Amino acid sequence: QVQLVESGGGLVQPGGSLTLSCSASKTHLSFLTMAWHRQAPGKERELVALISYGGSTSYGDSVKGRFTISRGDAKNTVYLQMNRLKVEDTAVYYCNANFKEVANLVWGQGTQVNVSS
Repeated sequence: QVQLVESGGGLVQPGGSLTLSCSASKTHLSFLTMAWHRQAPGKERELVALISYGGSTSYGDSVKGRFTISRGDAKNTVYLQMNRLKVEDTAVYYCNANFKEVANLVWGQGTQVNVSS
């Protein structure tokens, strides 16, 4: 069973930056898309950024121009570079992947990002 492992969360001041990473436990799979979602307390989970195998990207309106999703050199690894962080970016960030060989979306366990002064 493939697993996704996220890392890079933590506490940062408003205006600061963090980089999240997500890696799949099995590198022989081929992803169609990998994405970051987030869920703040009392709110619905929302899409933050998505990248296709071909490199196309899309972003949630609230993070456009501040966040960048990219593929890593290692297979089935993606990063989320978060700049100019705001208090409202505080949430648990989840990675997911749509693998060609796997029927269902695979989700990671999440990493907490806290933006606070």
